[in-house]
Amino acid sequence: MMSLKSKMEYLQSIYERYHKSMRVGKSRILEEFCKVCKYHRKHAIRLLNSPFPEKKRKLLRKARFIYSQTAISILEAIWKAAGYLCSQRLKGAIPLWMPYARKRFRITPQIEQELRSISARQMENRLRDKKWRIKKRVYCTTRPGTLLKSKIPIRTYNWDIRLPGFVEVDLVVHCGNSNSGQLVYTLDATDIQTGWTERVAVMGKGQRGIVQAMLEIKNAFPFRMRGIDSDNGEEFINAALLDFCLQFKPRIQFTRGRPYKKDDNAHVEQKNWTHVRQIFGWDRYDTPEAQDAMNDLYTNELRLFQNLFQPSMKLVKKVRVGSKLVRKYDTPKTPFDRVLESKKFDEVKVKKLQELLPGLEPFELSQTIDEKLEQIVKMASERIRASQRVKGDHKQGLGASQLSSNDSSHIPHPSKSKSPWGNWFFSKKIARRKKMLQKAKGKKFELAA
Repeated sequence: MMSLKSKMEYLQSIYERYHKSMRVGKSRILEEFCKVCKYHRKHAIRLLNSPFPEKKRKLLRKARFIYSQTAISILEAIWKAAGYLCSQRLKGAIPLWMPYARKRFRITPQIEQELRSISARQMENRLRDKKWRIKKRVYCTTRPGTLLKSKIPIRTYNWDIRLPGFVEVDLVVHCGNSNSGQLVYTLDATDIQTGWTERVAVMGKGQRGIVQAMLEIKNAFPFRMRGIDSDNGEEFINAALLDFCLQFKPRIQFTRGRPYKKDDNAHVEQKNWTHVRQIFGWDRYDTPEAQDAMNDLYTNELRLFQNLFQPSMKLVKKVRVGSKLVRKYDTPKTPFDRVLESKKFDEVKVKKLQELLPGLEPFELSQTIDEKLEQIVKMASERIRASQRVKGDHKQGLGASQLSSNDSSHIPHPSKSKSPWGNWFFSKKIARRKKMLQKAKGKKFELAA
């Protein structure tokens, strides 16, 4: 069967001959055209009597480079130092970072105007080649807590909260490729209204450790904690955490989401990725030294950097246009700006942050975070069986080491290699496709037999 392109080429070849022929010749050409292209006679006549089909010439438009290479390089430097923000958040971060960028780069008034006028869409286009992300496999260690569920109500209206202090909490495990043994977990707490995030690294999922971490988080927030919303894991659904919420006056409201519904805790699930996984990855941490180093980073540089210098967006509404769901977001603002706008905060804590803010430099904070992360990654370890040998290296710049089969069960990560669970989603997709091809081949052989 001829393709449409072949039919049009054939039409162009007979078009002039058809119009120059007499009546008998036109009839023969028309019959030949209908026979070759499988057209109805009326449709063929309509095509031959229409204007000559000419190829449309493509207009080659020359790209106009409005923004200089210097401005784009400074934009890339701010993007990297700010933690690889999306284009909308980066657009809101540029005015905030501009006073500090003037001290580090030679920014003329023209370059500053370019940086302030560049749109979020242009940022996305100019930084597209720099972006890359590898999907990784997540090892889940959440176990459902069965006690006290009747006393802890379910809440699914987190999107309607308008006061700071209602917090979503979750636990992120740092287990590497094995979740056995004692591990370091990150207790992640995110305020729904302002986006302010606090984290504490704990050893294990014991009730005492979780309650102590919750007390540290409560004291770190620049506003009163009004409520806690968690999943149904046993680390949260227990009497210890319930007593912790009831001992304060006014009491802290304790609620939970529906089982197996991650969307009920969407705010903290998002921060689990941006504030924990993107920083520490999927390496294994199981030593007190690693826990102390992570808490030092959480409490100092990372807390100030993400809450004071990283703007975030809040979903305002969803509008369905035909088959598409269009999401509308508000103007990007830092969590600290949202705390000030709420006017419901602890004046003493906010005053300390305001006094501390002029002495902070975001580029130096970003560099300090990178230096501390290099030291923390060296503390990562991997649990393997004594009879196994080390297979492959792991990510990030760490010193390589060769171990025999009789070495300890805790080993440091070797260097310069991909994680064994890297590209897990794509490899699973390829495996599924191979199975489908094998089934199709098997059916062909059965039909042939």
